[in-house]
Amino acid sequence: MNIAEKLKIIGKLSGLTQEKLAAELGVSFATFNSWINARSVPRKKAEGRIDELYRQYSGQKSIPSSVLEAKKDIILQKSRTKKNFLKRTDIYEQFMLSMTYNTNSIEGSTFTELETAAVLFDNVSIPGKSVTEHLEVKNHQAALGYMLEYIVHSGGGVDEALVLKLHGMLMNGIMDNAGAYRRHPVRIAGVNIATANFLKVPVLMKDLMKDAADEHSDIIQHIAAVHSRFEQIHPFSDGNGRIGRLLMNAMALRGNIAPIIIKQEKKRLYYTYLQKAQVYDDTTLLEDFICDAILEWFDIM
Repeated sequence: MNIAEKLKIIGKLSGLTQEKLAAELGVSFATFNSWINARSVPRKKAEGRIDELYRQYSGQKSIPSSVLEAKKDIILQKSRTKKNFLKRTDIYEQFMLSMTYNTNSIEGSTFTELETAAVLFDNVSIPGKSVTEHLEVKNHQAALGYMLEYIVHSGGGVDEALVLKLHGMLMNGIMDNAGAYRRHPVRIAGVNIATANFLKVPVLMKDLMKDAADEHSDIIQHIAAVHSRFEQIHPFSDGNGRIGRLLMNAMALRGNIAPIIIKQEKKRLYYTYLQKAQVYDDTTLLEDFICDAILEWFDIM
């Protein structure tokens, strides 16, 4: 496989434009365009970076255990010094905006971040946008606010009742069976992964949430494992991705870890690592991805 072919595959898997991929590689658009059209070849260092991106987006990347453990240690240390940060209004609102915008965008919302902020904080209607998209913003705001109050301020636990409550709030006015498990088969679009038989969903969710509530020495690994299982069970007719990401944050905050915001521009990478965890029962790449998302949040703070 030559460089041009690798770059085309990276573009397809990442969903990034050529301009963004050029920026990712630290070169001009003209240089990138020359590579992808096989008019020139990169130097050794740039070729190594391309190979790294290819492994990353194809799910072939490997993370040395020492690197992953170092990231986890940094997160634990920083989290200890950043307690109660969500009590600051500016940080709370930034978290609300970033979480709502990114999680909805991953699921196909066409709202920009500025439009999301206008709906969240100014209660305005955006011309040309559907009622459902407006509801998705306000409902996520309500669900996230409830989760934060329940976990952070009231000391509530992570359990099945919380998941059902959050789904009821998230899908209120959008679907008839909001807050209830699905009673029909579903497929995850774009991937060849079997979801749970709907008759088994209640039992599987009880077992999963019992595990989610347990304390583990490696909280990042625990979050990644629970998230992988939750998304494969796919307990609801719709809203599984958003509820899964809310659950990740409930577990993180319950364990005194900073929030996990998965950026919409990284959704293909997120799906790649999630699928690898589900197919190969290997959460290493997903754990590393979660670590990077938490470390990015520290940068925001």
